[in-house]
Amino acid sequence: MRSRAALGVLVMGVPLALALLGPLFAGEPGPRAASFTLGDGHWLGTDFTGRDVGREILLGGRSVVLVALAATLLAYVVALPLGLIGALTHRTWLEELLMRPLDVLLAVPSLLMILLVASVLTPDATGLALLVALVNIPDAARIVRAAAAEAASRPAVEALRMQGETWWRMAVGYVGRSVARTLAADAGVRLTGVLYLVATAAFLGVGVAPDASDWAVMVDRNRTGLFVQPWAVVVPALLIVGLTMGGNLLFDALLEKRRRV
Repeated sequence: MRSRAALGVLVMGVPLALALLGPLFAGEPGPRAASFTLGDGHWLGTDFTGRDVGREILLGGRSVVLVALAATLLAYVVALPLGLIGALTHRTWLEELLMRPLDVLLAVPSLLMILLVASVLTPDATGLALLVALVNIPDAARIVRAAAAEAASRPAVEALRMQGETWWRMAVGYVGRSVARTLAADAGVRLTGVLYLVATAAFLGVGVAPDASDWAVMVDRNRTGLFVQPWAVVVPALLIVGLTMGGNLLFDALLEKRRRV
């Protein structure tokens, strides 16, 4: 388990460090060269517009990571209260009112929903984060409700009700703490899925400019020169894969540790 966690940290840590710290070392853009060339001071060659690929790599990860983190956080900001209310309420009509609309969203494939909305609204990076959060809310809310329902059925919660404790004390003070580890594990796995979704949407041109410094955009825009100058495609693709694969390895190790405890 330790080796898996260490491998996950290593595989995920390299692209994450590049994403967060890369812009600090990118420097000023130099003069553009010919498209898809190697050498001449460009250690990873040039891209389809003649920009230095190394500099674009340093600049292109922050948007992917920050949008994914923002989308995951926004999804839980909405899903947590919905799931807790659904688990703790004794009013069936309220639970149905909260959960059934989410089932409708859950029935639509996430990427299809993003593409449908993007075809009408043309979102920017903030809009992409909101869209990705929206498609993750139904699943996250159901997991919160399922985890909280078991804790809410314990005698301790009924005792708190009889003592006249506030809903906040029951939901956050007891039920929330009881399901915190389950939700932390789900959040880790969900972040990996969100990274994949954000990168896929950016690859399809949603939420980013066609020539933006973004790893997913680089894979898309430079694929025409793959056999001429492969680094412009291979390096950003490997960094995206490293983020998702490293995240999976790390959170798998954490889940395994949780099962043993």
